[in-house]
Parts: sequence; structure tokens; C-alpha cells
Amino acid sequence: MRELLNVLYVLTQGSTLHLDHDTVRVEVNRETRLRAPLLRLSGIVVFGRVSVSPFLIERCADDGRSLVWLDHRGRFKARLEGPTQGNVLLRRAQHMALSDVEQPWTIARQIVAAKVQNSRQVVLRAAREATADADQLVLSGAGERLAGILSRLREVRDLDTLRGAEGEAARTYFDVFGHMIRGDRDVFVPRGRTRRPPRDPTNCVLSFLYALLRSECASAAEAVGLDPQVGYLHALRPGRPALALDLMEEFRPVLADRLAITLINRRQLQADDFEGMPDGGVLLNEKGRRTVIVAYQRRKEEEIRHRVMGQKTPLGLVPHVQARLLARHLRGDLKEYLPFVYR
Repeated sequence: MRELLNVLYVLTQGSTLHLDHDTVRVEVNRETRLRAPLLRLSGIVVFGRVSVSPFLIERCADDGRSLVWLDHRGRFKARLEGPTQGNVLLRRAQHMALSDVEQPWTIARQIVAAKVQNSRQVVLRAAREATADADQLVLSGAGERLAGILSRLREVRDLDTLRGAEGEAARTYFDVFGHMIRGDRDVFVPRGRTRRPPRDPTNCVLSFLYALLRSECASAAEAVGLDPQVGYLHALRPGRPALALDLMEEFRPVLADRLAITLINRRQLQADDFEGMPDGGVLLNEKGRRTVIVAYQRRKEEEIRHRVMGQKTPLGLVPHVQARLLARHLRGDLKEYLPFVYR
């Protein structure tokens, strides 16, 4: 199972990836920089101007190994999918659930409840760690408001109301996000959540981490045999991996937000790790991307005690565990979907 944590990220512009027997060979200017055994890789993610040989693409498709293309900003561009995996009956159950009167909002409500609870844990932890009384007061107040939203979710019986509550929780959370920042506030305190493009360094880091997490959740759904395009919280749109977006909501606060806060507060990210763009956006440079990716991989290796499995599980495997729990619910083996709640 731990091999699922091994993802090869290629950031160096102008790189070329080749299939060399059972290894990936990475070349830059015709010089071999890296060899990685395919057996140890669960996926490959390339950024920007990086080429992948057709032989390697074919091998990844045959093996069911994820191959993801992101642009130089970290925005998702494409993902390789080999033959459809899983039992057709599972996908049929996934699609049929959309027509059920209750099942879509009950699944979505579990996902939103976990997201709000995990966001609250991040806020309360930041309140405990705050060095200024004003920050502690603001963060504690946000924790109380998130607790109120969480309690109201028990009464929600439709998707529109649920999405409204989720939006309220997100606004509450990001309105106080700057109070969790202790390192170089002049550079890193954000003004709310901005994207496409992110307009400050903190939003830039969050968007970058969300792109990585989205790809992993799509791969987790596909590995279980679910259709990443068919979700319950996010509306269906052509080309949109709604289920991957659903699954990642539970993990955003734990795997992405908390990591971004840590990197900034420990000053592992500095102002010179970013660059401005002509459209007013902010971009991680290659040095900054390397720092974030190394920290992200280490974060995925940290173990937590999963409440359903009852054993220690690396954080990087939790999306795969949750995808399996959702599949069991859709098959009728579990009465309800049991989301991931971080303790």
C-alpha cells in the first residue's frame, strides 16, 4: 500500500521522460538526470514544458499508472486514463444514486460536515498556537461560528441549502485565514480566497496544493472503479471531475491548508519563491514549487489513526480509503458514507 505514496514530479522545464526497460529515464539537454523504477511509482506529474515519450505514455496506460499534465502555474491540464477499471455494477449504482430522492444530499452532507469539522480543527489549532491575543480571539470566534454551521447541517434536507451552508463555512474560514499566518504578514496575509489567477502568495500555494490533491482524488476514485466525473456535492459539467472535487473537500484543510500555513510560518517559503504575472496573478517559481512538493510528499507519509479502519494510515492513502468506503456505501454494504474526520 505504501507504494501508492510514490509519485514522480518533474518540474525542470525542457525535460524529456523516456521509457527505459522498466524504468523512467529523465533527460535534460540529452543528459540523464534521473532513473526511477516504474514498479515503485503510482503516478507521474509533469509541470509546464516537459515532454513524455509515446512509449512511456503507452506503458502507463497499460499499467493503470496515473500520468498528469499541469501547466507551469500548477493548473490541471490533462490526465491519462487507461482502460476503465472496476465493476460495471458499481458504476451503475453510482449513476443511479443521482436519481434517488435522498442519496445525493445525504452523501454530500457527510462530505460537507467533514470539511467544516476539519476546517474548524485547523482554526482551533491556530488559535492555540497564536502569539497575539487579537488573533486568538478572532480564530476562537470563527471556531464557534463553524461549530454553529456544523450543528445546522443535521437539519439540512436538500442540496441547495447544503451548498449555501458550505459556502457560509468557507467564507467564515477564509475571512480569518490571515490570522493563522505568523510569518512575514506583509507578504503572506491574504485578502480572502482568490483564484484563476491567485493574486497573492498564500492563495498561490493553496491553488497549487489543491491541484495536486485533485489529481490524487481522481486517481483514487478511478482505482476503486468509480467514475470521477459523477459526484453529488459538485454539479455535473462536461469535463469536470465532480467526484474528485467531492472527495477532496474533506482533505483540503488537513492536507493542503495546514501544510501551506506550516510552510509560511516556519519560513520555508519566502517572498523570493514567487513571481508576479502580467495578468496580476502570482506564481510559484521552480524553487518554490520544489519546496512545496517535497513538503507535500512528506506530509502524505505522516500517519494518522483512521477512525473506520482502526489503525494507523499514511495521510496519502486516505483518499483511496475514502473512495473505497464510498464504493461500499453505493453497493449497499454500508448504511451511510463515513467521511474522513481528522483528530
